[in-house]
Amino acid sequence: MDYSVLAKLGAYFGASIGAGLTVIGVGLGIGLIGAKAVEGVARQPEAGGKILSNMMIAAALIEGLGLFGLVICILAILK
Repeated sequence: MDYSVLAKLGAYFGASIGAGLTVIGVGLGIGLIGAKAVEGVARQPEAGGKILSNMMIAAALIEGLGLFGLVICILAILK
């Protein structure tokens, strides 16, 4: 039995599961940030600008972390 084929198949499977979980996590994170930001602006409309800027910073950090996770998954495939 050729174990290199099984190793590649395992890498593809692991990378695809990792990529899927990364995308789900990023989507949930940004969705929660958006929901809480809208809730905060609804409670205090005068703080809308500050809430929006904090929301954008947090969303950018989550997107960066998600991109980092996807790059790791791609590197696992190319290994």
